[in-house]
Amino acid sequence: MLSQRDQQVIWHPFTQMQTASLPIAIVKGEGTYLFDENGKKYIDAISSWWVNLHGHAHPYIVEKISEQLKKLEHVIFAGFTHEPAIALAEGLLKQLPGNQSKIFYSDNGSTAVEVAIKMAFQYWYNKEKPRTKIIAFKDAYHGDTFGAMSVGGRNAFSAPFSPFLFDVIHIDIPVKGKEKETIAQLKTAINTNEVAAFIFEPLVLGSAGMIMYEPEILNELLKLCKQKNVLCIADEVMTGFGRTGKFFATDYIEEKPDIFCLSKGITGGFMAMGVTACTQEIYNAFLSDDKMKTFFHGHSYTANPLACAAGVASLELLATPPLIPPQRGGKCYEPWENIKMIGLLHKNFELEIKNHPLVKDVRQRGTILAIELETSENTSYFNSLRDKLYTYYIEQGILLRPLGNIVYVLPPYCISKSDLNCIYKVIEQSLLKS
Repeated sequence: MLSQRDQQVIWHPFTQMQTASLPIAIVKGEGTYLFDENGKKYIDAISSWWVNLHGHAHPYIVEKISEQLKKLEHVIFAGFTHEPAIALAEGLLKQLPGNQSKIFYSDNGSTAVEVAIKMAFQYWYNKEKPRTKIIAFKDAYHGDTFGAMSVGGRNAFSAPFSPFLFDVIHIDIPVKGKEKETIAQLKTAINTNEVAAFIFEPLVLGSAGMIMYEPEILNELLKLCKQKNVLCIADEVMTGFGRTGKFFATDYIEEKPDIFCLSKGITGGFMAMGVTACTQEIYNAFLSDDKMKTFFHGHSYTANPLACAAGVASLELLATPPLIPPQRGGKCYEPWENIKMIGLLHKNFELEIKNHPLVKDVRQRGTILAIELETSENTSYFNSLRDKLYTYYIEQGILLRPLGNIVYVLPPYCISKSDLNCIYKVIEQSLLKS
């Protein structure tokens, strides 16, 4: 059995290996479904950690990766380039705000954030006006490398490393009722010339528990930062590529960030890829006859051609109107229509379940639905409800991975109405067992 072989040799992420059950061995994915080694089918209701946009093994992306594999699998990206990297950069810049000018490749969300932080610090260093502070939200999550941990919330995940993290100015998340406090905290923080940048997850803080806030307050925060020449870094690793109902979450606001961090859905969930986009002004600060002003950052698999080809194919699937001919059942795949459908069904389920006695709060934006359950325990990632609910959902053939006492649904865009209704029904049933 694959699960038993795995146990002998593998160390899994975010897992206490001493108490963990045997992992579920997946042998096939198709559309919204995953199939394990025993033939059991699961609905992937969380897009496999938020990466899968169009469904597993989407034939168009498979085709484009296969074509690229026969031409060029990889090449060093210092001093060399290739068509997939250029095409993906061109496609991303068409979707990003007009102030974005350059694309820097890495290989995951955490490294995209590391690049952004280093860009921000070195931008001011190269201008001979060094700034040494970053502003971030309390309880934010930006990744697990040291820079990303530093700008994230201080919690149990980062506790062993706290002596090694650099100081960050943390401000409250501007949830409803907290907006004025957050604005006051930001004004105090930027009232010096020490702040290099403000980094934020726009509108939805994923790992913090799908905490949501409104576009109007984010717009106000960015406006204040720009008045003080504080660079604004949007971590759209989770929220990008349609998750919130628009292409990017920052499409809901007028003020535009200076730097974008992208990953997860960028390749449709097929290949590892990270992107940091920036303005021409930031890029220009690194242009010099002085080699010490070079941006010294890179990865062995920077701009991997296979990942870039997957990214281009995913962007083509997201194009409006659809560019890709029908693949399955003779029906054209229209992700933006599906995104609207998912959002509407989420909203209907929110109205249906929000008054349930075990439901504390329901939050929804675009394809993201979060249900916060009442609990007598501390409302943290380690809440015992999590394991109980996760096990029940798996038994019912649904992949849902609660964040403590918060159950969230974040499906691939190809999901059907019937599968969504099945997910909702199982969630309702789980409340009877909570």
